[in-house]
Amino acid sequence: MTDFSGHCIEDLSVGMKSTFAKVISDADITAFAGVSGDTNPVHLNDVYASKTMFGGRIADGMLSASLISAVIGTQLPGPGAIYMSQSLRFRAPVKPGDEVSAHVVISALDEKRRRVTLTCTAHVGNTLVIDGEAMVMVPSKEARPA
Repeated sequence: MTDFSGHCIEDLSVGMKSTFAKVISDADITAFAGVSGDTNPVHLNDVYASKTMFGGRIADGMLSASLISAVIGTQLPGPGAIYMSQSLRFRAPVKPGDEVSAHVVISALDEKRRRVTLTCTAHVGNTLVIDGEAMVMVPSKEARPA
């Protein structure tokens, strides 16, 4: 990535929104298990997962939630945004092959403290799979690195 021109606090307004979508592959699930250390068989083992209430393997919820982080870190507010907090509610499972669309909408701004509150959701088709809220710190124009 060569574009480091994320939004500054002065450029943001309530209602701005952005989206990122990705198909969650078997390779993504395996790689996430390796990176996170979460080797729960409901994510990795077909036989085990087939006997659960899901009837098959599901992606780790935090893998799907990481797409919200992708929106925040690359688009809105973008490069320079620093996570302060994130709340998440996992509403439905994501299965291998599902396309997850992560959405963030600015719901509040605190320009003095350079804080942005974002409503965060993720969907598979019309199904809500995650909802929550994030707070990030965003640089001001005067504090942006050269």
